[in-house]
Amino acid sequence: MTIQTSKLSDPAVRAFVTAVNAHDREGFLNILAPGATMADDGTDRDLAEWIEREIFASHGHMEVDNESNHGRDLLASYRNDTWGEMRTRWHFEVEDDGRISRFETGQA
Repeated sequence: MTIQTSKLSDPAVRAFVTAVNAHDREGFLNILAPGATMADDGTDRDLAEWIEREIFASHGHMEVDNESNHGRDLLASYRNDTWGEMRTRWHFEVEDDGRISRFETGQA
């Protein structure tokens, strides 16, 4: 059973998932703090390259199955045109101003 995006607990994470699913690059970038970083399967990646390849150019989409850590840890089905569908985990670090300074993802 998936959690509706509008019901996700953390506002920054909710905005992140909303932007991914709407393919809203501007909204996605606006939720990130300056200098934000990310990791995929435990390896730090170039944020701009990764989001272009894994989200926007390949039509990424998230369906959240579970949230924990006050909504900052997710288990989700993630799919894109490159890899198909996979079960993924996501962890978000959110600054006091409500923007995401780091996210980590990988296969669950």
